Formats: sequence, C-alpha cells, structure tokens
Amino acid sequence: MSTVLNHAPQAARTDAPTPIREFLAFKLGNEEYGVDILRVQEIRSYEQPTHMVNAPDHVLGVVNLRGVIVPIIDMRIQFGLPEVRYDNFTVVIVLNIGNKVVGMVVDAVSDVITLTPEQLRPAPEISGAIDSSAVLALGTVNDRMLILLDIEKVMGTSNTESIAQAV
Repeated sequence: MSTVLNHAPQAARTDAPTPIREFLAFKLGNEEYGVDILRVQEIRSYEQPTHMVNAPDHVLGVVNLRGVIVPIIDMRIQFGLPEVRYDNFTVVIVLNIGNKVVGMVVDAVSDVITLTPEQLRPAPEISGAIDSSAVLALGTVNDRMLILLDIEKVMGTSNTESIAQAV
C-alpha cells in the first residue's frame, strides 16, 4: 500500500493565511496524534528496514524509496510506549522535514482532519517523552481529542543528529 499525497503549489496570496489547518491523524497506542498534512509526502505499508549498525533504538534502519535513502523511526519506541508490535495496520508516514525525508512508523492512520482555531486548545505543560514545546495544541473534533505535533520539533536537533549518524 502506498498513497502519494501531491500538494500543488499555491499561488501567492496578499490576504492573511487561512486559519483552517489540515492534519493527518494517526494512532500510537491508545492516543491519537496529528501532524500537519503539508509535511506528509506519502503513507506506506510497513516493511522491515535495513538495520544500521550503532543506530539508536528508535531508528529501525533505512529503506530505499525511489532512489532516496530514508531513515525509519519508530515513534512508539521514541515516545517510550510499551509493546511495540508490527501488524497489518502498521504504516510508515513519509515526511518532508526541512531538506530531509524521514519515515515515521505508527500503529495506524485514521484520516485527514480539518481544524479551525475554535477547535484548538493549548497543550498543558507536562514533562514526558515528548517535549511540551513539540506539542502545538490539542485538537477537538466531537468526542475525539488529537495531540497535534510540531513534527520539526519532535524530530529536533538530537534526533536529526542521531538519524544522520545512523545513515
């Protein structure tokens, strides 16, 4: 399974950018997260990556994606979640972060959700596996709550260095 999301370039606008944002919703354990859809290159079914020597535990290895070597990061391991398992629902979200392409292993992808400013709530300051500055907000849709991630901060400097060393 491979879903390619093509984002056509938008013409320059003179008015303010729209306050409505779209997020790709995905699951890790019992929690639902969201990442800016404009960062997503494609969604692929999970395939065992080629292991790299001395890579951190959360960097599973690399895959060759149409000639581009892409590091694959397991978000369950990175976030310290228990029971990492790979099944038919496990997918890799391929992201464009700066000038790098990175694959992020998640339990499942839900859907694309459009959120308005009224549906966003500030994230509480909590210390844990995710730096609180990497959480943009909490998005609410009916009875669902999504933890909206700033994927550039999640894959921040220390992760970028560990990825670069692994590849």
